[in-house]
Amino acid sequence: MSTPASNSVGMPIKVMLVDDSAIIRGLYRRMLVDNPAVEIVTDAGNGEQAVRRLEENLSVEVIILDIEMPIMDGLTAIPLLLKTKPNVMILMSSTLTAQNADTSLRAIQAGAADYLQKPTTNSELTSGQDFRSELLMRIEALGTAARRKARQPPRQASTTSSPSPVAAGRPSATPFATVNKSGWNLSTSKGATLRSPGTLKPKVVAIGSSTGGPEALRDVIQSLSIDINLPVVITQHMPPMFTKILAERLDKSGVWTCREAENGDELKPGLALVAPGGHHMLIKKSNNKYVVELDDSPPENFCRPAVDPMFRSVTRAFGGAVLGVVLTGMGNDGTKGGKDIIDAGGTIIAQDEESSIVWGMPGAVTDAGLCSKLVPIKEIAKYITNFVIRSLR
Repeated sequence: MSTPASNSVGMPIKVMLVDDSAIIRGLYRRMLVDNPAVEIVTDAGNGEQAVRRLEENLSVEVIILDIEMPIMDGLTAIPLLLKTKPNVMILMSSTLTAQNADTSLRAIQAGAADYLQKPTTNSELTSGQDFRSELLMRIEALGTAARRKARQPPRQASTTSSPSPVAAGRPSATPFATVNKSGWNLSTSKGATLRSPGTLKPKVVAIGSSTGGPEALRDVIQSLSIDINLPVVITQHMPPMFTKILAERLDKSGVWTCREAENGDELKPGLALVAPGGHHMLIKKSNNKYVVELDDSPPENFCRPAVDPMFRSVTRAFGGAVLGVVLTGMGNDGTKGGKDIIDAGGTIIAQDEESSIVWGMPGAVTDAGLCSKLVPIKEIAKYITNFVIRSLR
């Protein structure tokens, strides 16, 4: 992974370091000091101090926040920091334990934007180029997102008309801005050209996500109709332990059964399987069944699990009968695998820029001409439902 270049806005991203260990804060400073895209403007040793520092320096755009600290821990500090500056982006930093994984996901639910696994040894901290590169990449992505959020006007309620409901008792389709003869949106409000969707009825919904993904996935799963009668497979960029806890949280969020995938799991309607941290999740057809195969091959797009291998595998298993969904996340994971879905006759939709924490992954599939529709996160479940119902007609 290469070190990020200076950000596109030109001004360095303003960062605050919050950790009760002065040694850790010093190591972070040494990792970041030579990069012109980043400026550390203040630091703090606990959450209470961090709130005061932010009040004193509202230029802060990204906060690297430890979880376990005296006086006030990171989880308690999050709502106070966001109240002080609503558009600040909070990057949680913690060691990899089951307890910290659970706390990190609770922190994201409370408003943190992302999490970063803290190296477990001094040698990893002092000489770990991979960690330094990942840290810089996340700061740049979140800093850019903070500036975009600061510029965004409040979302306006849609005034466009909606097509008639596709079936009695079903939710109406998401409103369309500009439509072609088939009724499908072919342009975004910013003028980007979108493609017509595939014509095949989906047999599986495959979802990829990264930064901001846990909450986006919860929005989708808790509102997705079980009546689509399809299996769902999910790849979220996460380390081990995190994915199991994520799956458990998704399981409790709605009517879908959600769990971390295991080798040999059969895809079934009403079941959502989450790729386990540390493994790519592949889908294969075996004896007329579709089953999970966990794969330990090298990371792709610096990630394992990655979205591209999952997208490629569902295309091999289902042909073009795939609805791919790309949610918020940095980078371009999902674009190469998404092309396989499109080339086979399938369909890709993506989360829109305004509702994405980071519009890297959805922006990449859009820029590549693979996307058929950009949808606000709160409307994606309804859109999937309507898409599947339309395809049955």
